[in-house]
Amino acid sequence: MKNVLLIAIAALLLFNSCNKKTVTDASSQDEQFDAFKKGYIEELLKLSPSRAMAAGRHDYDSVLVIPSAALYQSWLSTFTAYNDSLKKYEEGRLNEANQIDYRMIKNDLEANAWYITDFKDYEWNPASYNVCGDFAEILNGRYAPLEERLRAFSKKLNKVPAYYVAAKELIKTPVIEHTELAILQHDGSVEEVFGKNLSDSLAASKLSDAEKTEFQIKVDSAKSAIIGYANWLKEKRAGLTPENSRSFRIGKKLYSDLFRLNIVSDFTAEDIYQRAVKRRAELHGEMAALSRQMWPMYFKNKPMPEDSLLLIRMMIDRLSIYHVKPDLFLESIDKQIPELVKFISDKNLLYIDPSKPLVVRKTPAYMEGGGAGASISAPGPFDKNANTYYNVSPLTGYSPAEAESYLREYNQYILQILNIHEAIPGHYTQLVYSNQSPSIIKSIISNGAMVEGWAVYTERMMLENGYGGNGPEMWLMYYKWHLRSVCNTILDYGVHVNNMSEQEAKDLLINGAFQQEAEAAGKWRRVKLTQVQLCSYFTGFTEIYELREEIKKNQGEKFNLKEFHEKFLSYGSAPVKYIKELMLSSPK
Repeated sequence: MKNVLLIAIAALLLFNSCNKKTVTDASSQDEQFDAFKKGYIEELLKLSPSRAMAAGRHDYDSVLVIPSAALYQSWLSTFTAYNDSLKKYEEGRLNEANQIDYRMIKNDLEANAWYITDFKDYEWNPASYNVCGDFAEILNGRYAPLEERLRAFSKKLNKVPAYYVAAKELIKTPVIEHTELAILQHDGSVEEVFGKNLSDSLAASKLSDAEKTEFQIKVDSAKSAIIGYANWLKEKRAGLTPENSRSFRIGKKLYSDLFRLNIVSDFTAEDIYQRAVKRRAELHGEMAALSRQMWPMYFKNKPMPEDSLLLIRMMIDRLSIYHVKPDLFLESIDKQIPELVKFISDKNLLYIDPSKPLVVRKTPAYMEGGGAGASISAPGPFDKNANTYYNVSPLTGYSPAEAESYLREYNQYILQILNIHEAIPGHYTQLVYSNQSPSIIKSIISNGAMVEGWAVYTERMMLENGYGGNGPEMWLMYYKWHLRSVCNTILDYGVHVNNMSEQEAKDLLINGAFQQEAEAAGKWRRVKLTQVQLCSYFTGFTEIYELREEIKKNQGEKFNLKEFHEKFLSYGSAPVKYIKELMLSSPK
């Protein structure tokens, strides 16, 4: 339900911040729309404490919103009013930047209503109800004195029991996979968020003895509610079978609508699926050529297989033996970040602000289980100087065989590309730029395809500019990695629309994308827990890469790669199709 709260709640803000009188003067249109946007964001942050926290605003940390069917119905009645309110602005009379913001708000409002009336994940996804992340952010933050944060934490605790009572009432048809994820996350979070770290912070604080006593009573009550929710889900799970429960597959209609509303692309879901199928074949050809080139170096006089996929697999397996030791996985990631910064500076590819901290850390328990081994947790535009966290799942709990499989997947070549994607100049860098965008709309209502597409684009861009010494080994492994984005799209559409089976999915990933067993198993878990998000990588990459090539062709010798990157990133996290309009209309 958290996603619905973060998205749908936005609708409540527009109604109070605009009047119904039509504005005809162009300059007045922009002035009033600027004020309208400011009111939109302020009300959004007030009504959605989780989004406010993510944006770096902590005015509402003490508030926990209790979801309910009645609340959703009240939202629906406001969406029409907000869309009517938008009509007082003539989109064509707004300046270019405001036209983009107008469309982003309009799309957001449409998505709000759709999530409630059509998608209804609040009825079937128990993992969408989780208070632990917000509490962890308050406890571990550095934005205010400990005592101030603990008092907000204490007030928020008051409603935890009611929150989980509401969650149980709303869940009607739980999906097995989402139920299991919710159990995993809640079981792992209780002690991490409400255990020793909290006790130590409370003891070290200057709260009065009475406050501390009251605080601990609330903590015990909250822990009881969280454990109770997990136990309730365990009972539910015991009675669920594939035959009597809702499928994790959402079907073509919901998938196509979700793609349109979330990706916001000129492509349809089927378009990008077909392009991914075509690109997979092209990559196989490029990888086979590189493998033939390297074969004598690594296999001497051993006969070369005629089957090109077998040839590629053998070459990848040979190169994959070069990887870090299991206990040095996180440390090796941390050590490589400065090397990436230096390369970008030496090549003059993009300005990277050295004052914005990037911290590599173990993935918190409340974020585990979603299928991603690495991720970025970035501060919002209201807390620009806070830490960005590079979350890495360590290999604790892995058997030797599982650890070896995982590390062969993230070998010394792939690990570098992963760091490009997640950190420098990928997600970390893009989100720093997004926070600097003049338009708060483009920073807060972020488009996932632009965010993921940029990270995928930078992987190729770095190699194009000589990263890795232009060696065939790095290029082969890059193509293998790029196959992930391509096959993510094929997998996601195939599973949710074409009913691809687990065996077919693993065959796609292992034999078609040359992934290790552990990686394929993790991706199968992920595709069952998400929808459309796996398409965002290839869709965004395709749009960005084609935009760059079009601008390069238009500008000829005047094209400057650094200027392109910085101009593109200056538009925040807006959909690429909107950024394209602005960049192509700019003076050459």
